This record gives sequence, structure tokens and C-alpha cells, in this order.
Amino acid sequence: MSILTFLPRLIPAVGLGVVLAACRSEHSYQQLPPSEQMITVRDEVKVAVKVAGQGYPCLYVHGGPGQDYLSFEQLGGNRLEQCLTMIYMDQRGSGHSQNAANYHLDRLVEDIEEVRQQLGAQKIYLLSHSFGGILAVNYARKYPQRVAGLILANSTLHFFNNAFFKDQTTAGYRLLGVDTVLTTTSRPRLVHAWNEVRQQLSQRRLTYRLLADSISTIARMDSVEGSYSRTPDFGTQVIRPLLDSTLVNPYPEYVADYTALTAQIHVPTLVITGTRDYAVGVQHYKSFQFPQQQTVVLPGSHLLYYENNTAFVRTVCSFVSSVN
Repeated sequence: MSILTFLPRLIPAVGLGVVLAACRSEHSYQQLPPSEQMITVRDEVKVAVKVAGQGYPCLYVHGGPGQDYLSFEQLGGNRLEQCLTMIYMDQRGSGHSQNAANYHLDRLVEDIEEVRQQLGAQKIYLLSHSFGGILAVNYARKYPQRVAGLILANSTLHFFNNAFFKDQTTAGYRLLGVDTVLTTTSRPRLVHAWNEVRQQLSQRRLTYRLLADSISTIARMDSVEGSYSRTPDFGTQVIRPLLDSTLVNPYPEYVADYTALTAQIHVPTLVITGTRDYAVGVQHYKSFQFPQQQTVVLPGSHLLYYENNTAFVRTVCSFVSSVN
């Protein structure tokens, strides 16, 4: 069933002050105290967790794979602390967290659950970005009773799929001023074309446009992520075999298509997408089929939380207020 049949409601643009007051009036949660700690999960891996803010607890599921929470927090995500208690968590093998022998999807889902348990949160919102959508929906499928709501911000539910390669390559050629229509459905040919257009964009210093509207955004992100020694192990383990066909892929679950799974997830869901999100594709959200879905399309890139921060924060806080 197409997402269009649900006629998703656009969230009204209300004043942020009204939203924050509504969020703070909700009494069905226990306020988590601020903290910054390493939480040891069942297989003895330590994951970095920070808790900050006021309101219903919301765990941020970062993208990458293998990015971190720090750039989201410092590039405007922390403004959500006005209406939510943000639980920032670096996934294993990412950011400040420890590397691990096991990066399977079911293990990362359990990391989220064990962090929730150890923090003492009865229910949580999950706010995912980009690749983090795959983790968020799989957590919601397994633990729906623990999810107050899902917020999928510029999220993919089918990582490195053929449509991604085709859409991003087409967008790349458009940025180069080349009128090209890709007709091939061959994955090797799509990957080759994708690599080729990225090289051309790199030569003209335009690669950033696939991720952000402004190169200053990338500079700001690089500055934050380069400010400490972070591990890229999770991302390396997942992405390397996707770009090198001679390697065996130990984690095929990350390239599975989870869009059909959305029809089975009966929790309030907010989908936020950008008009120029070439990182996951500007049409990708239309394949989502959450029964309780609201969709907001904002002008901007893959990094709406920074480049269109005011609208992003208002949209998230309004959704939380309406659910509460």
C-alpha cells in the first residue's frame, strides 16, 4: 500500500513557547537526571551515553553507520532539550564507544534496550537520523511497548539500495549541469556511475551538496567530529564490503529493505524529510507505511537539524506535544 493513501497530516506551525509548555505539562514519565557515562551492556561492550534536558525521554539513534552523537548535539540537536530529555548514545564501534566483535543488527537493538533499562526509562521516543532509521524501526518492532513514538529525521529504511545509487547519481549530474537519465538497473553499473559522478563532484568541490546546502555546514561538522579521537570501526565493518564486491559481507541485514516492516509498527510516527535530501533520496519517505504516520517535508538538505534548525525543533516538539 502506498504511503500516499494515508494522506499524512502536516503538523501545524505553532509557536515554540506553546509547544514547550505543553511538553512540560506531561506527567506520564519520570524525569531522568542529567548524566554522562559509559554503560556496559550484556556482552561487556561499553557504550557512551549522555542525558540532558527536560521532558519525556528521547533516545537519539545516529547515522553513519559509525558516526556519533556529538555533531548532532552541538549542531542544534541540543535545542530539543527544551521539550525532551535527550539520551545521546554512541553506537558500539562509533564515537566514544568501544569497538566490538559483534555488530549485528539484533545486538545493536539490544544495546538500545539495555541502555533504556539501565537509565530507568519506562518508555522512550526514538529519534533517528539517516542510517539510524534501520535501528529505530527494528527496535520498535521488537519492543513496541517501550516506544512512546518514532521520529524518523532524514532516515533511510533501505540502505545502499539501487534507487539510492540512481537518485544520488542523477542529482550529482544535475549539480554538474549534465542532463543525464540513468536507465540501467544493473547494480554494478549503478555503483560505477555513482563513483564516477562523485569523483567529478569532488574535482569541482561540490560533493558536499549531496549532504548539505552549504560547505560551511560540512566544515562545522568536521570541526566537531575532529575535536576528539573517535572510532570508525562499526562503519568500516558495514560499508567496506558494500563498496568492494570481492569481500564477503558479514552484515547483510543492514542492506535489507525495511520499508514493508513499517506497516506493522503501530506507534505514533513522525517522518521528517528534506526537499534536497540527496543522501537518502527525496522520494524515499513515500515508501513508508506506518499506520499512525505524520509527514513533514521541510525545505533543505539531509542535515535539516542544523540548516533548518528552527523548523526542525518546532516540528519535533509539536509532534511530541500532540502525542502526549
